[in-house]
Amino acid sequence: MKKLTIYEYPKCGTCRSAIKVLKNKGYELDSHNVFESAPPVKDLERIIKLSGLEVKKFFNTSGEVYKELGLKDKLPSMSDQEKIELLASNGRLIKRPVVTDGKTVTVGFKEEEFEQVWRG
Repeated sequence: MKKLTIYEYPKCGTCRSAIKVLKNKGYELDSHNVFESAPPVKDLERIIKLSGLEVKKFFNTSGEVYKELGLKDKLPSMSDQEKIELLASNGRLIKRPVVTDGKTVTVGFKEEEFEQVWRG
């Protein structure tokens, strides 16, 4: 059975939909609740590098914490390292779910993308 690591929040409907799709495809999931503990900096660095995406794509831009901290205005002037440390400091800032098999990474949940990337 293929195993995936998923960074999610159990009460998030989008995360639950993603988990359902992945389980239906026969994946075993190693779930991490980002609200309880955000991934450490070194894990985030590895995941972001694997994804090939900009660090800003990992931010939950519709979240309360993002808005409270005024990150829309602050992120452009921050270094990637500062952004990663910020993500590691508060899991609520992370766009979810983040799914990885150690080679590939998806951020957020779009069913079409999951069908292509996570074939099962």
